This record gives sequence, structure tokens and C-alpha cells, in this order.
Amino acid sequence: MQRLVVLFFVLIGTAVNAQNNMTIPYAEIPAAPEDYRAGNVIARTIDGLGYRYYWATEDLREVDLNYRPSEDSRTATETLDHMYGLSLTILNGAKNVANIRPIDFSGMSWEEKRTGTLQNLKQASDLMRGRKRKAIAKLKIIFQRGERKSEFPYWNMLNGPIADAIYHTGQIVAYRRASGNPLDPTVNVFRGKNNKQ
Repeated sequence: MQRLVVLFFVLIGTAVNAQNNMTIPYAEIPAAPEDYRAGNVIARTIDGLGYRYYWATEDLREVDLNYRPSEDSRTATETLDHMYGLSLTILNGAKNVANIRPIDFSGMSWEEKRTGTLQNLKQASDLMRGRKRKAIAKLKIIFQRGERKSEFPYWNMLNGPIADAIYHTGQIVAYRRASGNPLDPTVNVFRGKNNKQ
């Protein structure tokens, strides 16, 4: 009977872990699209960001999250909060909806923000995949603060939020190395999946 109880909890734990892994995308990059149409190129760029972010943030410890290279710089947590905001902007751009400011996600846990960032990126990639250039040309990046509203062409998404998020992902990799928790050496950003050990 005791063995059955242990087996039951092992199976439940495995099912929960499998379910959690299903909700957290980008442990590896999805298969490449069939063609190089505009939306597919943008989706693939977001997928590359997602894979890099996934592994840059995997198994971060409290000391890693609190790390800052100097007194006047952001902590890793503050940088990751900024990246969560960027992921929302990337998603809202793909949906063609406004980014309402100010935004407050201070009540979210680190795990919620990490999962949310990855899910936002995956959803944005899925929305962009297959879109043709004429459809993309109609997209706007919209910011709204109270009654004030500003709009920018989707071009700014590429050199703005997407490039910024890639840049900050590299910062997190450097920060975690400096705090004694280097990136998993099997990560292969060129192939988009980890090397086998």
C-alpha cells in the first residue's frame, strides 16, 4: 500500500511538471517556418529571443536576481521587470492594441513574470507567423497614458522593444555569470536547442 501511495505522488508530480513545462515555452526554438515572408521573419526573431530569455533566466537564484554591477545600475530583477514590460509591448504590437501606461506588476512573483514574459513572446510570435507585409504595414505601436495617445509604425518594434529585449537578455547572462551562476553550457543559440551532454 505504501508503494502505491508513493507511486501515486510520483505520477502526480510528473504530470504537474509536464503541465508546467507545457505552459512555459522556448526550452528550445520552434521549427522554422516554411518560407521567408515578413511575418515569419519577425516570428523567428521573437522565437530566438524567447529561447535566449528562457535559458538566461532558468534557475536564477535570489543572489542572481539581486545582483547589480554598480550602485547606480539596475538589479537583475529590475532589468527583468523591464523585459516583462517589453514582452507586453511586443505582444500588444502583434495584436495592434494600445499599451496602457503606467503599468504596475509589482504584485507578481518572479516566476509569474518569467512565465508571463515567455508566454507573451510565444503569443506574439504565433500572431506574426504567416502575416504578409501589407498586413504588417497596418500594425502600429500604440502608447496611451490617460488621454494622451501616441502611435508609431511597426518598424520601431524591430529596432525598439525586440532589439532592446535581446540586449537585456545578454545583460542577464553577464549578470548571472558575475554572481556565480553561469549560463547552462549546453545552450546553443545558433541551433536553437541545447547540445546533448
